[in-house]
Amino acid sequence: MERITSPQNSGVKRIARLRVKKGRDAKGLTIVEGVRETRQAIAAGLRVAGVYICRDGVYHCPEDLLQELEAKRLKIFDCSCAVYDKLSYGDRKEGVLALVDQPELTLEKLKLSEAPIIVVMESVEKPGNLGAILRTADGAGVEAVLVCDERTDVYNPNVVRASLGAIFAVQTISCTNREAMEFLKARGIKTFAAVVQATEDYFQKDMSGPIAIVLGSEQDGLSEFWRRSADEKVRIPMLGKVDSLNVSVSAAVMIYEAVRQRRGKAA
Repeated sequence: MERITSPQNSGVKRIARLRVKKGRDAKGLTIVEGVRETRQAIAAGLRVAGVYICRDGVYHCPEDLLQELEAKRLKIFDCSCAVYDKLSYGDRKEGVLALVDQPELTLEKLKLSEAPIIVVMESVEKPGNLGAILRTADGAGVEAVLVCDERTDVYNPNVVRASLGAIFAVQTISCTNREAMEFLKARGIKTFAAVVQATEDYFQKDMSGPIAIVLGSEQDGLSEFWRRSADEKVRIPMLGKVDSLNVSVSAAVMIYEAVRQRRGKAA
């Protein structure tokens, strides 16, 4: 285990460059901070380029995790507080940060059951929202999340963090709207677009078969492409003064309705 005490260490500077998308894409790496997140990345079989731990000051690294990392013969760096302060991007006191390969998934490589639940996100604006949706997706058994916006930074460390590492457990793919639609139609997967102006509630629809739940940004909703192309337009009834929910909450509501219907059929 190599000890790093200087924030000016060249390796530390290289990691700092991974904070921006351009730097991550150039190296094909992302930053994973936290115990659960690191374990999820390892469980997904991703190559780990290095693990940086800190056991000084306010930081801690669980001994059992350290033993797991050593058993896998991963390259581990023991950092001083000053170094880890520079590496860390959150306010957690878990002194564990890993550099892992960004998964290279494509639509063609997706592994789906006969009746999957898929989530399609168009123009998701905040890493925290995407992370929360991925966390829900993992909990509900969603098989894939398609992110339809080239500007969305899927492997932003804040997405990894907000998802608690679920991004490594749920097949997550960046693609265009058209690519997503053509993929879904070719496989007979019915699309349900959440649209504020829709006249039917989402729970009035049969969501027990192969489906894709399509959601847009909180500010603009779904584009005309999905409004025109989706098989079903549905709404989440809003009985108060505001006209919409946070997009991650909307996703959770609709995802778990699909889960409820499937369990009802199974019973």
